[in-house]
Amino acid sequence: MTAANAPAKRAGPRPANARGASRLAAVQALYQMELGGTSIEEVLAEFETWRLGQELDGDTYREADAAFFRDLVRGVVADQRELDARIHENLVDGWPLARLDVTLRSILRAAAWELASKRDVPARVVITEFVDVAKAFFGNEEPKMVNGVLDTLARSYRPGEFEGPAAVRPAR
Repeated sequence: MTAANAPAKRAGPRPANARGASRLAAVQALYQMELGGTSIEEVLAEFETWRLGQELDGDTYREADAAFFRDLVRGVVADQRELDARIHENLVDGWPLARLDVTLRSILRAAAWELASKRDVPARVVITEFVDVAKAFFGNEEPKMVNGVLDTLARSYRPGEFEGPAAVRPAR
């Protein structure tokens, strides 16, 4: 292949599809609910009216799959106690879920819910999508942590999609 016909290298993160935009919006909505005490119905209405595919403060939000967005947010809220317990089990000792940044908690909760509940999306895709969401908010270490926790959760929720042992985790 010559330089003239080589594919162009993309600078920056890859653009999100409608579900990817829904995942990012769900994380933002969960963050807003936790910090601001906003009710689920208020946050869903706000995002669907003013954010998903809309322009806000000069930024145009990507088109999102509104039904998928609602499923994610409602699912996390409904199953949060169980999700939190599963996530906590997979964190390094000394780092309880409550000690994590609110955005990290929101990412892990949304991803864990999707791994547990949305079997139409392969686990590896869910992990990749949420690692990309983590990269939108954080530098290098947090996305690595998200990847590790989600890999372990995915192997637990969907063992049939993986072969071999889980990735090595730090000793507890």
